[in-house]
Amino acid sequence: MEKKLSLYDRYGIAALCFGYFAAYIPYSMLTKMQTRGLLEGMNGNGASGFIIQPVMVVASLIFMMTFITAKGWWKYATHSTIFGVSIPRPQWFTFISGVCTAGQIITTTLAYTFEGVSIVFAMLLMRGGVLLMAPVIDTITVGRKRRIYWPSWVAAALSLGALIAAFSGNASTAITVVCAIDIALYLFVYFFRLWFMSNKAKSDDEDEKYRYFTEEQTVANPVLLIALFVVGLIGSGMDSHSIPGQIWLGFTEFPFNDIAWIAFVTGLLSASTGLFGGLIYLDKRENTFTVPANRVSSILAGVVATYLLGIFYGLPYPSVNQLIGVGLVVFAIVFLAYRNVVEKRHAQKKTS
Repeated sequence: MEKKLSLYDRYGIAALCFGYFAAYIPYSMLTKMQTRGLLEGMNGNGASGFIIQPVMVVASLIFMMTFITAKGWWKYATHSTIFGVSIPRPQWFTFISGVCTAGQIITTTLAYTFEGVSIVFAMLLMRGGVLLMAPVIDTITVGRKRRIYWPSWVAAALSLGALIAAFSGNASTAITVVCAIDIALYLFVYFFRLWFMSNKAKSDDEDEKYRYFTEEQTVANPVLLIALFVVGLIGSGMDSHSIPGQIWLGFTEFPFNDIAWIAFVTGLLSASTGLFGGLIYLDKRENTFTVPANRVSSILAGVVATYLLGIFYGLPYPSVNQLIGVGLVVFAIVFLAYRNVVEKRHAQKKTS
């Protein structure tokens, strides 16, 4: 009997990119809607991006643990025997990568909550920055192991142009200090996550890919939830308008709010983007290929989400500068697609 192929087996990285795109649209929209007070009954009184974090992280934790269990991926993780029981655990580098992933999760959501900063603009800053990192990481960590093809360099150059186009518009003046710090932290943790993936997980060994992903996810959401609780506990005696105070309200009051279930669904969608996005990065090809494949999916999703928010809720549409930036990123994927076609042709010639 012929084995039934999964979507990934049939369509490869394209299937993961589509899943990432499909999950990112409602994830980014719901995040913006909650924090701008656009949901029914909120009357324009949005919830703080920090208040919704605890519920979202709990949902993300449940999603990831359920998925890994359903797929049977615990067997790939490193195990230690404690009192005769074999328990999965991370290795030192997957632990650090998991901590970086935790930082990525919270900074991504917060980036879509700042007043005056559109989804597309925030995406161009974050995605453009990561795109520029990709060839640097490939060069300093795996330059001798993995060749960087010229279409990937062209894609990186186009991504730089997209970043410049985004900053040349008026939207750049809306960036607050907190927003700038958030994006800087996002790029900081992303650099180290990709660095560890490049050195430890990009190979032809599928088991290694699943091992890395499983171990990383056993750390990411639990660490983030514990960190939020500690900060919230500190904030229990502080002003409710302070960041720690808002996080504490996210644990003690917000779960009983009428829109808490929306935050829970948003957390599930966030975890879905983490699932598809992580597996894209763990593809064996160089970061200068996998990063743009990942980034273009989310940027296109951000454009769709922004237009939907504009059509149905009256929020501003993307500016001309932002659309130029998006166009440059989309054009970059043409070079990546070309490289992929060439790679497949070479592989077919070798086997024929």
